[in-house]
Amino acid sequence: MNYIFVGCDSHDKTLVTKVAINREKAERKVFSGNHSGRRKLIDYLKGRSASLGAKVVVAYEASGNGFILCDELKAAGFECHVLAPTKIERSAKQKRNKNDDRDADHLLEILRGYYLAGNRMPEVWIPDLQNRDDREAVRHRLELGQRVTAVKTQIQMLLKRHGVEKPSGPVKSWSKGYRQWLQALAESDERQGMRTALGSLLRYLDFLEGEIREMSQAMKQLAEAPRWKPIIEALVQEKGVGLTTALKYATDIGDFTRFRRCRQGGAFYGLVPSSNESGENKDRKGHITREGSASGRQVICQSTWSRVRHDKQERAVYLRLVDKNPKKKKIALVACMRRLTVRLWHIGYAAQLKMPGATRS
Repeated sequence: MNYIFVGCDSHDKTLVTKVAINREKAERKVFSGNHSGRRKLIDYLKGRSASLGAKVVVAYEASGNGFILCDELKAAGFECHVLAPTKIERSAKQKRNKNDDRDADHLLEILRGYYLAGNRMPEVWIPDLQNRDDREAVRHRLELGQRVTAVKTQIQMLLKRHGVEKPSGPVKSWSKGYRQWLQALAESDERQGMRTALGSLLRYLDFLEGEIREMSQAMKQLAEAPRWKPIIEALVQEKGVGLTTALKYATDIGDFTRFRRCRQGGAFYGLVPSSNESGENKDRKGHITREGSASGRQVICQSTWSRVRHDKQERAVYLRLVDKNPKKKKIALVACMRRLTVRLWHIGYAAQLKMPGATRS
């Protein structure tokens, strides 16, 4: 069978491609990154495929552009592989001399190696359209929480710059009494610039908190959807795991059966140590890889702290790990985070297998 291999370096504005037939020399083609440019790329590949009777295979790296290009290529009848940037092997020289053409060439050679020599292909799992759509609600809810934290920090720094301290007594930060004091400060007649800025920040904070309430309601509705309800109900039974964590974990994993081992759940969130073992250097472990979703690690971290505080068994595990190395408590926390991801995978996997139409991979 003849192949048309296409290595595509995808950006917001351009698609730099290297196109080659089997083992022949690659040809450079550039298209715009919008819908019109993607259409021209597909039409060009269709024309080449029809004239040569060859199968078109395309590869590009996962990016913030999502999977739109992959969807359109597959709809056109082409094979498409989305590769994980963190798992593509590059030499030190390649990392220092990096540009769009070289990246497209590298992707082309990965394709050739996979189809012609059976080499490994570092692909990412592509969720279906429904799963991707569900992720957006959860992602936006978490982003709103981050913005609220940022605005609260801005307010505190504004007060600090002007030497304004919160009233003494049993008034906790961001309690109802504290908010009333901030509002009174914003309506005072002193320091016009500061109170104007404070009033704006307080209005923005109220708006964000209102949006959080709206998104929280949307997430409750999402959790009741038949495709998620059995899994979410099982996950929230675990101590420290709330609706946000359960939905984030479930939508990130998507299909629990795609992992063959529970340990892959920890690796998916980058909670496994990096490794540097070569020659006589054995068992040299470094910091965690931090691959995968950073926001996912954040909610897992929050749930883990809750478990450590309120679950006697988990607290005992955490303290035992801390006793081994009291100066590095983060190691104990990360170990507990990894334990939680593994446990949640087992729970979600069992719940998904009980759903109608589920199959064991």
